[in-house]
Amino acid sequence: MKKSMVTLLMLVVAFTVVMSGCSNGSSSTAQPGSSEEGGKVNISVFAVQDSSIDIPTNKFTAFVEDKFNIKFNWEINPSDGAKEKRQISLASGDYPDAYLLTHYIDQFSQADLLKYGKQGVLVPLNDLIDQYAPNIKAAMEKNPNLKTLNTAPDGNIYGLVAYTECFHCSYPSKMWINTEWLKKLNLEMPKTTEEFKNVLQAFKTQDPNGNGKADEVPLSGSIEEFGVRIIPFLMNAFVYDDDRNYLQMENGKVQSAAITPEWKEGLTYIKSLFDAGLIDPGAFTQNAEAFKKIGENADAEILGAGAAMHPAIFVNIDEGNTRSAHYNPLPPISGPQGVSYATHDAGGVSPGAKFVITNKASEEAQIALIKMVDYMFTPEGQTNGASGMKGIDWTDPVDGDVALGKDVKPVVKQIPMAEGEAPRNAGWSGMAHFYMPKEYRDTFVQGTDIYASNGYERRLYDASLLYEGHEPKELFPIWSVWIDPNEIDEASLLQTNIRNYIEQNELQFITGNKDLYKDWDAYVKGLQNLKLDRYLEILQKAYDTSK
Repeated sequence: MKKSMVTLLMLVVAFTVVMSGCSNGSSSTAQPGSSEEGGKVNISVFAVQDSSIDIPTNKFTAFVEDKFNIKFNWEINPSDGAKEKRQISLASGDYPDAYLLTHYIDQFSQADLLKYGKQGVLVPLNDLIDQYAPNIKAAMEKNPNLKTLNTAPDGNIYGLVAYTECFHCSYPSKMWINTEWLKKLNLEMPKTTEEFKNVLQAFKTQDPNGNGKADEVPLSGSIEEFGVRIIPFLMNAFVYDDDRNYLQMENGKVQSAAITPEWKEGLTYIKSLFDAGLIDPGAFTQNAEAFKKIGENADAEILGAGAAMHPAIFVNIDEGNTRSAHYNPLPPISGPQGVSYATHDAGGVSPGAKFVITNKASEEAQIALIKMVDYMFTPEGQTNGASGMKGIDWTDPVDGDVALGKDVKPVVKQIPMAEGEAPRNAGWSGMAHFYMPKEYRDTFVQGTDIYASNGYERRLYDASLLYEGHEPKELFPIWSVWIDPNEIDEASLLQTNIRNYIEQNELQFITGNKDLYKDWDAYVKGLQNLKLDRYLEILQKAYDTSK
């Protein structure tokens, strides 16, 4: 997902506040690792500050400093350039006791962890977790995926990921269809590829917006990586499309879906939609801003169906909107062979690490830091850190409040901001995202009107339930495997070249610049020339090792 749109996507999660900005400064000049009067341990930390908070004066900062006897010496950086500054600090040797990052702005890659871990710059956390972090230890025992994400091939834990399971994000390639138009034209929700084609044809030719003009756009999307590309939803009726690297698994073996007969069949279907004028050509070239101009066309409602993780990408959902409720989720459709997949990933969990401790940290500092992070592996600690302090940003639910998850007891009720209210500066926002599994996020109170602003997360949750279970039984977990450090550069180059080639050719096949029958064999040979087999070999090795 491109960072330019991460803020938009995270804002729709009702209990996550994500805004990037800039500030600078530090709170102490004491020497890192030294003990101050009163027993507090000085700890230097590299951090990235959101525009809505001030870390040194933050209420959660004061809370954890008091709770864990810490005096932070902050090295605060703006989001712009944060990655470069982190890299410079490491390369120069002038680095702090710890890095506490915001994962959607910057974090350590797996390659970083292995490189600096083997150099001795990063302190393995295994013993610290065993001795001082029972909540982290329990979380990894309960969740094998979390343990895999955190554990390098050599068995060391060099850092901790931001484990933020966003349920609706885990099914990104959704389709939202104009149900008002379905009602007006007396059409049912399509269930198959042919039924969907017929609905799009009706949208195009039967003037569902009633203005007497042939201005309807049956289907559109955009080119980013947050579910807005139209091909994955359509291709998933023929063969699994992960909308990233075009990989599938069969009996534990990683394969390319993009060279299968089913991929060719899917392209043939999508080309038939394009040839019939049912796909907006701009869907293959425009960004989300242009996509939204179609959804919010000023003269008339013209969009029949839109590909998107959530509808706010292409239509306004704020109070007073007139179109949002018209767009409802189209469940995965079935192809001629009964295939009905849904793109599925880890829900926004990215491999790497947002938190590391360096070899400059004293033993006292290491223990204090791991205890502090362990607190954020509890529901209370994670909520205080990410959402703001209890009594300021959230409170206990009352009778009548309903949790996001079905049959789940509500635990956290957010206190809404009043209009014009100054920032509360009571939490660390994304810097505190450590352990937010689905069962935790499901406990947040959410409105029951899915078309109201306080019920939007429920709307996305309910939509995702329609996609849940449509993922293949076997998935290649590219978000969690560890590639051999000696092969990372090679794999990265192969990944880029192969992905670009597949995407360029699928567009050429759909638009007719290449012939699916005359040019298919040459396309497959081209992938082989790009060392597709070698790429799959590296991934298979990584999968087997990680497993």
